[in-house]
Amino acid sequence: MMKDTELKALVTLLEDDDTEVVSHVENQIMSFGTSVIPFLEHEWEISFNPTIQRRIEDLIHQLQFELVQERLIKWKEENQEDLLEGLWLVATYQYPDLEYEDVMGELEQVYVDTWRELKEDLSPFDQVKIINSVLFDKFKFRANTKNFHSPANSMIQAVLESKKGNPISLCAIYLLIARKLDMPVHGVNLPNLFILTYQGESIKFYINVFNKGLIFSRDDIDNYIDHLQLTPQDIYYEPCTHLDIVLRFLRNLVVSFEKVGDYHKSDEVKIILQQLDDNYSDY
Repeated sequence: MMKDTELKALVTLLEDDDTEVVSHVENQIMSFGTSVIPFLEHEWEISFNPTIQRRIEDLIHQLQFELVQERLIKWKEENQEDLLEGLWLVATYQYPDLEYEDVMGELEQVYVDTWRELKEDLSPFDQVKIINSVLFDKFKFRANTKNFHSPANSMIQAVLESKKGNPISLCAIYLLIARKLDMPVHGVNLPNLFILTYQGESIKFYINVFNKGLIFSRDDIDNYIDHLQLTPQDIYYEPCTHLDIVLRFLRNLVVSFEKVGDYHKSDEVKIILQQLDDNYSDY
């Protein structure tokens, strides 16, 4: 690793008018990898040169973008069972300073209140009714129909704070709470609508979290698939993986950024998808 004094000298060169010089300096700084981010942040704070500050901002963003990719690839390979970590990592694309502990703390508040309401030996339907009551009546979680395509709907901490989200982000919070309560609840990848399924030993049903936890059956899914004129597939009925959930969050983000005209960010999220999903194609 280069000494701080040498890095400082490189940063100073960022104000050069020669684009070739600047490009060479940026490549050198980038070559040190994500570990140089704290140094660059400090240099940005103490600099009074707007050109240097702007170029440092661009470098930090590029490095943070690399860091998100590195962490998500590591999560995919080593820690998929922690869904919250995967969703936190997705959110760090937009909020690089977001701490995992802060997101976990927000979720813990909802979990504790739900846990307090649950009684022993409740039926699965009654357990779901309790979660519905806490989430939708007490905490006022709801569908963000007014700003359905807002990127914030795919940022777990933004949904926890605003209590508004899209189908999959509301499902993710519901799922995290249910699994923490040892309930056999899983995500299901329906077209155009993410839902949950309760899969006990002797009972199985589905939960539409976007519609305040409405309970429905396999027949209802059959009708939904038929209405969309699609051929039924196992994926529409059976549990999906945590990786599937994270990938769907990212695909939603691509659409959200395109809807608001931020094509640079949508292109970056597509790059993340390509890193995580072998079957992803930019259609």
